Amino acid sequence: MKKSSALLEYSVITLGSAMMAFALHFFLEPNTIAPGGVTGLAVVIQKLMGIPMDITNLAINVPLFIAGIMILGKAFGAKTAYATIMLSLFLRLFIIFFGADYTITSDILLAAIYGGVTLGVGIGLVFKMGGTTGGTDLAGAMLNHYIPTLSIAKLMMILDLMIVAFAGMVEKKMETALYSVIALYIVVKLADFIVEDLSYSKAFYIISQKSDIIGKRIIDELDRGVTSINSKGMYTGEEKEMLLCVVSRAQVIKLKKLVYEEDPYAFMMVATIHEVLGEGFKEVDSL
Repeated sequence: MKKSSALLEYSVITLGSAMMAFALHFFLEPNTIAPGGVTGLAVVIQKLMGIPMDITNLAINVPLFIAGIMILGKAFGAKTAYATIMLSLFLRLFIIFFGADYTITSDILLAAIYGGVTLGVGIGLVFKMGGTTGGTDLAGAMLNHYIPTLSIAKLMMILDLMIVAFAGMVEKKMETALYSVIALYIVVKLADFIVEDLSYSKAFYIISQKSDIIGKRIIDELDRGVTSINSKGMYTGEEKEMLLCVVSRAQVIKLKKLVYEEDPYAFMMVATIHEVLGEGFKEVDSL
């Protein structure tokens, strides 16, 4: 890995860890909102026993990390260790500079929404750079080793829901658990959105009697590559060519117009593609 690339990745992981700590300290913990994971469990333990979140985060994740090495053969690597340490470090810094009980809002719905958004973006940035902060993803992978009939995703969901339920029990309020579910949903959706990339492309599957003309116009006018795939209609038994072409969002309307100018009866399928690697899109060297 190039030094510049490594520096960028660890800088982004640092930013993601800082955002996670910000969400936990200023939104989630003061309102006992536990959006799953070890961080959510840390919120509950601080509320129940008064142990600071940064200490709980390290106390749970370090043994979990070691267990992961023993059970899985290899852990998530240096980036996971770095992200875990940075999360605890930022939590400690926020406690030192702002105090343990500081909160931006006491409105539990606002805390769930904004805390979930900030935490989700932070986790997404860490995941995007190939790291994790330990927690239920590592625990899920270890449990999957012994319970292969349940997927890692399902095991993670079970663990997260248990933590969410625990938060409701500690506060003795069903509302706390329900708000935690809202935060958990936002976190998962935003983290997936960041990992899948903020940009996307469209894949067109085009079946037409004039595929040769359409393909040539796509190459000449849109400067995009086209792949011809032999296909056969099962009802008619007719052999046809299906064109496959991936374009940017800005070219979607142009491509539709181009196709229907040549063949108003063309059959098109359009799919959203979250990542495209290769010439004209993201270069493999940039990963």
